[in-house]
Amino acid sequence: MDVRLYEMRPGVMTPAHKGPHLSELVCSNSLGSASAEHPSGRLKEELKKMGSIIIRCADECSVPAGGSLSVDREKFSRMVERLICEHPKIELIREEVSSLGSIPLPAIIATGPLTSPKMLSELEGITGSGSLYMYDAVAPIIGADSIDFKKVYEASRYGKGTPDYLNCPMDKEEYDRFYDALVSAERAPLSSGEDMRLFEACMPIEEMADRGRDTIRFGPLKPVGLEDPRTGEEPYAVVQLRREDLPGSSYNMVGFQTRLKWPEQRRVFSMIPGLENAEFIRYGVVHRNTYLHSPGLIGADMMFVARSGLFVAGQLSGSEGYVESTATGALAGINAARLASGKDALIFPETTCIGALAAYVSRGKGDRFDPMGICFGLLPVPKGRIRSRKAKRQMQIEAARDDFEAFMREAGDLSVG
Repeated sequence: MDVRLYEMRPGVMTPAHKGPHLSELVCSNSLGSASAEHPSGRLKEELKKMGSIIIRCADECSVPAGGSLSVDREKFSRMVERLICEHPKIELIREEVSSLGSIPLPAIIATGPLTSPKMLSELEGITGSGSLYMYDAVAPIIGADSIDFKKVYEASRYGKGTPDYLNCPMDKEEYDRFYDALVSAERAPLSSGEDMRLFEACMPIEEMADRGRDTIRFGPLKPVGLEDPRTGEEPYAVVQLRREDLPGSSYNMVGFQTRLKWPEQRRVFSMIPGLENAEFIRYGVVHRNTYLHSPGLIGADMMFVARSGLFVAGQLSGSEGYVESTATGALAGINAARLASGKDALIFPETTCIGALAAYVSRGKGDRFDPMGICFGLLPVPKGRIRSRKAKRQMQIEAARDDFEAFMREAGDLSVG
């Protein structure tokens, strides 16, 4: 299919993006677990079988990150953009789309959580209901040459895989000082008249700390399985740093999404052992993420129920995560192409990871709808009495793999590459 791809950046920027390139990863450089025994890893395997260039680029631009797939952001973004610009069937147009009236169908809206106000107005006209929103936070990035390597150590939790994380150990006294400074630090204000509706998976570190003195010590600062080789013991708390790029010139503060004011970030985070003289390449920020209340608005084929030929994909649809956004984009792309060819849309089995994700965004689960990434909770529970949670999850993964393979054989070539 011939494709016109509109991208408003760099002419119109968002509050979170920094550069002009396509597929810029904003919140994190991690695409989640790489294990095929985990739903996130299983979803990646499904996308690989479908020829996803996003997953191919992520694999080729990966950086060491233990059991997760993390990428060199700059290299990844440039590679995706190069492949798109070189594709003979894609015309890249650098301008904002403010109206859908002149856009021929089928079309896909994949404007992400940072959708422009003009497009939001268009979407509200289509859906007949206001968009939902949540606040998302970004973690700081630190220059590697400003880290005191005498105070940190390399290790992966429980010694699994290669030691790809830097660990900043804290004793109880250091942790208590850090905690007191963190919860009392000044925070950036929200937009006028808006409430802070936080997304649990990207909870700002200070908001998490407000829940109790030990909350972050049992969360992102959990020391379990991170024995300090210099002492032979687990520290009281650990701050982990994950490599941002392949050369290791910068590191991301794992789990340290924050809305502290920038001077406060420098003051408080410099209390972490090894980061006393840290140079912040990027400070943490909070930005508003917008998504649709998709259940009832879109089908499991990612097409609007009330607007035939118009599809939605990415976090705007209510999926959460880079790989999940990739999956909904792949599904929307396949079905838009099939619609243009006069074919019926494809609905993946709900036992597959891509099918479970599509079922969630089209129907929801329970009374409240929040963006959600792929997890065991979205996969159907196996029938019968199951002896353990481990056995149940293994059955879910096996069903996802087997049913996906069977569906692919029946559907034929679904390449999105």
